Order: sequence, then structure tokens, then C-alpha cells
Amino acid sequence: MRNNKIYLLFVVCFIIQLSCKEESKKAIKTAPVTFKKEGDLRILKKESDSVLTTLDIEIADTDYERETGLMYRSSMEPNQGMLFVFDDVAMHYFYMKNTEFPLDLIFVDDQLKIASFQKNAQPFNESSLPSKVPVKYVLEVNAGMSDKWSLTVGDSIAYRKTP
Repeated sequence: MRNNKIYLLFVVCFIIQLSCKEESKKAIKTAPVTFKKEGDLRILKKESDSVLTTLDIEIADTDYERETGLMYRSSMEPNQGMLFVFDDVAMHYFYMKNTEFPLDLIFVDDQLKIASFQKNAQPFNESSLPSKVPVKYVLEVNAGMSDKWSLTVGDSIAYRKTP
């Protein structure tokens, strides 16, 4: 009889602990992450330096911001993007874990020239998306925008942080 009471107490404690963990997970998932404009970015055509588009950007320049990126967001406006700024020029790899909408990744070298692309990266896909060449920046925009703007390797970006 005593063993049954101990077993029952153990089962009740386990269920309470499990339900508390589930509640905390739900609270984390429901907190919306919204866009915060931190700068402006222009994309320029390589032959003419004409402006192809101008974007409002968030800047990811800390380890935490670069690791989190656009995760846990349901969408982004067509005139918005996230610019990842790295401390080094190197091969950089991205994935779409916990990213809810498709993206184009535009890899940019240390001279602010577009060096490569990963187009139409699919939501929640954890496959590695490499820069293909060493880069210092990565611009994430909604999927299809790099084709809409007719971007090519050699086009460039210019950005500034807003005060």
C-alpha cells in the first residue's frame, strides 16, 4: 500500500512538472517579434550605380542577433530587410530553423559588392545555406525580391544606421 502511494505521488509530481514545462513553451511561442527600423539600405546596379531599391533594415551585429535573425516572425514587409554584419570576412552558413516565411539571402563581400545568393530559402528548413565565397554581410529579404529587382553578382549595397 505504501509503495502505491509513493508511486501515485511520483506520477502526480511528474504530470505537474510536465504541464509547467508545456505552459512555459506556449508563453515563449506566443510572444510576437516585430520589425524595428535601425537603418536604411540602398541596392545599386553595378554598371550605373543607379538605385534599384531602398529598404528599411534591422541590423544584426551581435552574436545573439545574428543567431536569432528573423526567427519567430510571421512576415516582413516588401520594403524591409535584415542586414547581418560579421566581424570577419569568411564563409558564412545560414539555415531557416524557426523562420516562418521564405527568404532570399544576399551575400555581400567586404567591399559592399553582392557576391552570391541563396534564393527562395524555405521556412523551417534546417539545411545549410552557404555563402559560397567569403563575405562580411548578409542581407535577408522576402523570397522573390532579388529576382524582382534583377540583382546580379557585382551589384552593391550602401547602408547607414539611423540615430
